[in-house]
Amino acid sequence: MAANLARAGFSVTAWNRTPGRAPELADLGVSMAATPAEAVASADIVVVCVSDTPDVEDVLFGPDGVVNGARAGTLVVDCSTIAPSGSWDFAARLREHGIAMVDAPVSGGSEGARNATLTIFVGGEPEDVERARPALSAMGRTVTHVGPIGAGQAVKAVNQVILAGAYLGVAEGIVLAIKAGLDVEQVVGALGGGAAQSWVLTNRSGRMLDNDYPLGFKVALHHKDLGIALDLAARLGAVLPVSALAAQLESGLMAQGHGDDDMSALARAIRGLSGLED
Repeated sequence: MAANLARAGFSVTAWNRTPGRAPELADLGVSMAATPAEAVASADIVVVCVSDTPDVEDVLFGPDGVVNGARAGTLVVDCSTIAPSGSWDFAARLREHGIAMVDAPVSGGSEGARNATLTIFVGGEPEDVERARPALSAMGRTVTHVGPIGAGQAVKAVNQVILAGAYLGVAEGIVLAIKAGLDVEQVVGALGGGAAQSWVLTNRSGRMLDNDYPLGFKVALHHKDLGIALDLAARLGAVLPVSALAAQLESGLMAQGHGDDDMSALARAIRGLSGLED
């Protein structure tokens, strides 16, 4: 995402919680900073993308956080996936420092981040969203303003709920095809021309067939996101049985040491329950 901002002509200063990551950014003219405060000292727009609500809080408000380096009038664009309540809280606290914020969680996995084809759901004041749009458009193909602050996170929760069903459905279908002795690749090709066609079927069925799950989007991160969605559902009185099942299966995968696998590893759980060898 930082590389795509640089390729789009933005002057980028970056900071990563793990020093030494992404050295290739230097070839694109990206400067590296020692702290978040240093990174944002001369920035008009600050893009944050970390793992969870406490991580965002630390980057923004920690001892060397954004609020200690950013000028009044800076705009924070948070592309992390966190609870909507976190976005509400952080936006209010940033406002006390004269800093605006939009929540802009992304969907599209590592491929989307690399290819600047992410789908981005944005919550915030209209003028702040429009100010952020050029930077967001450098990182994603579809940028949609979905409502006030926190609305982007709510839409991302919906996204993760739908993905849970899609991955489970494809995993079950692949396992059934294997158990039935079918040519699974032929089955996937045939289904791709009908109503069962989906991004997951096209892009992740091969991993499920091979039972090999190189990183795209970690099981552990999707499990965290489902926790946010299930908490939101509980508050609103919505019942999400498929998501609850997916979260349970992911808990089992994480306990077995598969938390860093791509979330298509849900098929590993279905294969195991179906008596297929790992």
